[in-house]
Amino acid sequence: MKAITLLGSTGSIGTQTLDIVTQYPDQFRIVGLAARSNVELLAAQIRQFCPQIAAICNADQLPGLQAAVADLDPQPILLGGEAGVVEVARYGEAEAVVTGIVGCAGLLPTIAAIEAGKDIALANKETLIAGGPVVLPLVQKHGVKLLPADSEHSAIFQCLQGVPMGGLRRILLTASGGSFRDLPVEQLANVTVADALKHPNWSMGQKITIDSATLMNKGLEVIEAHYLFGVDYDQIDIVIHPQSIIHSLIELQDTSVLAQLGWADMRLPLLYALSYPERIATDWEPLDLVKAGNLTFREPDHQKYPCMNLAYAAGRMGGTMPAVLNAANEQAVALFLAEKIRFLDIPHLIETICDRHQAQHQISPRLEDILELDQWARREVLAVAGKLESPVAV
Repeated sequence: MKAITLLGSTGSIGTQTLDIVTQYPDQFRIVGLAARSNVELLAAQIRQFCPQIAAICNADQLPGLQAAVADLDPQPILLGGEAGVVEVARYGEAEAVVTGIVGCAGLLPTIAAIEAGKDIALANKETLIAGGPVVLPLVQKHGVKLLPADSEHSAIFQCLQGVPMGGLRRILLTASGGSFRDLPVEQLANVTVADALKHPNWSMGQKITIDSATLMNKGLEVIEAHYLFGVDYDQIDIVIHPQSIIHSLIELQDTSVLAQLGWADMRLPLLYALSYPERIATDWEPLDLVKAGNLTFREPDHQKYPCMNLAYAAGRMGGTMPAVLNAANEQAVALFLAEKIRFLDIPHLIETICDRHQAQHQISPRLEDILELDQWARREVLAVAGKLESPVAV
């Protein structure tokens, strides 16, 4: 039975991971839980899974969490704040830590887990995008496994099993195209938050759903693939695949192409990351190609999705630029979700901040540099956004 700690337990990744633990209680058990702010759901999870330790990132809500589980015996260790989440990440006998915290907030807890010798089921792409120059050497130093738990990189990882060193020629990342894949680019100026959150295929959190609508999620995945699989940016392509049945592909040196297929269900990559290298039998609905119907592909529209090129450019620069790109995107998306900027302001803000960072760009940053520039980029986005025209009321 594998002991697991789960960071971001009340989000989409977290609840689906706990679905797996519930379904396979003889395979997995929970040691630690951490969530951002949903006290009610976290308290229910503590009651069901009996972790040894739990944390709520919003420290002001710790008393509410303590009160909600005060009758439990034995009592878990309960902590609050970002430091509490870090303590959960490094705590005790957990063999693997699932990093489901959204955004750069997952970086420090992931580093703490690596330094504590725990394998990482990586569902937080920003950890590598912002912290790749720091995280990868730590993975090597501590001899832990870094296993992708998102659908695209899990697909690539699965396809690479058995491929000899030097056998990979190219990675093809598939993208659904997001909420606006069939909307003409001319109509993007007036789309609303509600429009952007209507993803046609996947049920995800708000931030990643907006990233899917801008296709920044795919740009970030390009950077993550570079770090995970050691391939050059010229060897990573994006293709729009509206059905989200093929989760990604690899092309080998002899032009053979391998793909991983399945329904749009995040439980599969999560289960594989947790059980690797084993394959656990499930009773989930198997893929029916006749039911799936036609599988189609098209080239992404770079005019419609400028965030893709911004991500490629930041990735090629390396160093601190991906961290700045990621922070600027997170802040811009937050402003859009708060209806303080327009949809098309997102790429404009990101490009502006990345341009401003060029003069202070660092190739070999320390963790302190990355964290400092993360905060700098967020402040710059707010400053630039404050000068933009207010969005039209809808």
